[in-house]
Amino acid sequence: MLARIQLSDDEVTQLTGQLDAIVDNIAKVSEVATPDVVATSHPIAMSNVFRPDEVGETLTLEQTLKNAPDAADGRFRVTAILGEEQ
Repeated sequence: MLARIQLSDDEVTQLTGQLDAIVDNIAKVSEVATPDVVATSHPIAMSNVFRPDEVGETLTLEQTLKNAPDAADGRFRVTAILGEEQ
């Protein structure tokens, strides 16, 4: 029942023309989309640039918490945002 939209005759006429244009455009794309044409999502070939995942120097717990506005038990302490502290 939710998909049954009441349209006036003018709206049906307008939407029919718009749907015809959409179908025509899809047909044009289908004409050029042949198996020898590779599908693309971007006009320029792109690739991710990754570096090797290597462990480097890390901060100590003291260095990490040194400038924290509030810390407790080796953790950052922040105000509760959901109502009650847990």
